[in-house]
This record gives sequence, C-alpha cells and structure tokens, in this order.
Amino acid sequence: MSDLQQQDRSASFAQGLKLIQQLGGADRPAVLDLFESIGEAEFGQQCVGFIYGDVYHRPGLPLPERQLVTVAALTALGYAGSQLQFHAKAALNVGCTRHQLVEAVIHVSSFAGFPATLNALTALKAVFDGLPGEEQAPAGEDSGDTEVPWAGIEDRYERGLAAMKAVDGEAGERVAEGLRDIAPDLATYIVEFTFGEIYSRPHLSLRHREIVTIAACVALGTALPQLKVHIHGLLNVGGTEQEVVETVLHLAFYCGFPAALNAVAAAREVFAQR
Repeated sequence: MSDLQQQDRSASFAQGLKLIQQLGGADRPAVLDLFESIGEAEFGQQCVGFIYGDVYHRPGLPLPERQLVTVAALTALGYAGSQLQFHAKAALNVGCTRHQLVEAVIHVSSFAGFPATLNALTALKAVFDGLPGEEQAPAGEDSGDTEVPWAGIEDRYERGLAAMKAVDGEAGERVAEGLRDIAPDLATYIVEFTFGEIYSRPHLSLRHREIVTIAACVALGTALPQLKVHIHGLLNVGGTEQEVVETVLHLAFYCGFPAALNAVAAAREVFAQR
C-alpha cells in the first residue's frame, strides 16, 4: 500500500471514529473491541473508516434520515436486535425523536409483518428505558405532528384510497385492481389498513414514510415490484432520485450488496419510466 493510500485510509478511519463516537455516545466503539478480540483489528478499522468515514458522509441523505433508514431496514431484517438498539440510540443522538422511531417501526409492519415490528418495538423500549429525560427535539421541518389532508376522512376505505392516490398514484391503484379477481379482501385490507390507518398517523412525514418503505423493501430482498411502486411514491411526495440512490447505497452495508444491486436496477427502471 502506498503512503498516499495509507493516509487516505487513516483519514477515513479518523472521520469514521469521530462519527461513530457521536452516534454511539462512547469513546471506544464496541465494534472495534469485537474485531480486536478475534484478531481482526485492522479489518474493524477498515469497516469503521469505509462505512462511517466515507459512506455516512456522502451528500444527498442527511444523518437523521440515514438513521431512520437503518432502523427501518434492521426492523425488516428481523434478526439484528443488538444493532437495532445501537442505531435507535444513534438516531436519538443525531436529532430524531422517539415518536419518529416508533412510527418508522410501526410503518414497517405492513411490509415485514407484525412479528418483526413487535421485536423491534421491544428493542426500542429497551433503548428508551435506559435513557434519562424527555423526548429529544424534533429533527427538521418534517418531524412533529405531520397531519395529512385525508386524516379527517371518517370512512377508513375512502381515507385509504385518498392516501394511496396521493402517495402511489396509478401504480398503487393497479396493485389493488390486480387483486380484485382473486383476493378482493386483500386489496381492501391494503387500502384500509396500510393507507387508511398507517399512512394517516402523525409524527412521520410522507417523504420519511416512503424512505422507510424503500428501506424495508430493500431489506426484504423479495419485494422488487413493491419497491418500484414506492420509489415512484417517494418521488411523488417530493423526494429526489438522489435520495433513492443514497438510501439503497447506504443499505448495501446492512442488507448486503446483492440486495442493493437489485434495488438499484429497480430504481433505474423507475427513473427511466418517469
């Protein structure tokens, strides 16, 4: 390795160490001790430098959003409780609120199932119980009581239809119509529960909900048609193509490169259609 490459790697590690200290609230990240304990201290430093020193500092997706993305993906994966607790606490440390984290996890229930959400809520409770004080300040203009225009519609199905049209447009309607001949009740449940109930809840903006949905679909790895619908959805509610790409790239290190590659291919197709 050349001196210049070594300098670049050292700079990335220093930048990554500073960030992971901010996220975790500890001077010595536990992940470094783990790698050192198995004789892989250098690889641990490479991971910290590359993921936290380079990827986390990329433009296009602010740090609070990156943590919401990570929490949503780890919820959907369903087997990373310890990492979920770390990133939930990290999200609070960079300005997300407890309400936002709870809403992100609840939102994932429609995509990864209730067992995954219940496990994640248990992890969040452990984090919250270990923290002093009141809820942290909201992170930016998209947090807080984000009321949607259809929240006042009393009929749940009509409320769900309004939400689905606003978020997913014709793509969402085609999904519902495609179920009419074989499972019309499933279409009704999707409209009434996912859109009529979940998408009508406060504390998480529509842009954040679609970013969370994309994260869940990437993590699942088996939901490419739904991923395409919700990439459209994010762009429909004010998100950008850069946010889509950065969300997927960020998740390569939590869900694996194959999942990220499949998701990038889906994004390319959606961008071309638009």
